[in-house]
Amino acid sequence: MSVLAEQLRALARHVRDPRQHAGPPGIEARRLEVYRDLVYNNLDGLLAGIVPVIRKTLGDADWSALVRGFLARHRAGTPLFPELGLELVAFLEAEPDPRRPWLAELAHYEWAEVGLQLSDSQLPAHDAAGDLLDGVPVLSPLAWPLAYRWPVDRIGPAFQLVEPPPQPTLVLLRREAGGGIRFSALSPLLFRLLELVDGNTTCTGRALLRELADEAAQRDFDAFLAQAMPMLARLHAEGVLPGTRID
Repeated sequence: MSVLAEQLRALARHVRDPRQHAGPPGIEARRLEVYRDLVYNNLDGLLAGIVPVIRKTLGDADWSALVRGFLARHRAGTPLFPELGLELVAFLEAEPDPRRPWLAELAHYEWAEVGLQLSDSQLPAHDAAGDLLDGVPVLSPLAWPLAYRWPVDRIGPAFQLVEPPPQPTLVLLRREAGGGIRFSALSPLLFRLLELVDGNTTCTGRALLRELADEAAQRDFDAFLAQAMPMLARLHAEGVLPGTRID
């Protein structure tokens, strides 16, 4: 290994974790401090912009400890800034905080807004006028049904838990045509329907609803279908189910 390469590695180790690694020889302390502050402050700002609720909830000291721990101990699998939030989620999952067991899920929930905002996913080929019952419905890649053990939509400085509630938190994030992100709560039945639609390539909407009715022990399928039709119409109007699959 060349001298320059070793110096750069030593500098990187020092910048990431100055308490455990001395800086490379020949660089004065003042310059090392500039590098350390630059890297830390940039990371601090990026993460705070992705997870502002966590930043506010933790307070200055615990937030700083989180950022420094992430910098020192996490090895990112991607250099892409838009994926930084997911790297934080991975770090929090690997090193859970027993005082705040909801941190990883809250981080994912906060990242999801950024992730969906930046997503370049395109709608698959579909028939916008297709019959959602007799055709194969398509779930928009810009509509994300998400399930969490913790009430991530309510956790903040004034509301924190140590035990998860008995019911999960089910939410739908969708990106509108203008780019805005909409959040809405999902019932367990609606979440399950979107789960069935996602990845389905052969079953009609009617077949999926029949499967859902069977799972929910709804024996009167006609009545169940009548109740489901307004929901399908709303999902179609909102672009969550933009149409039916084109073979």
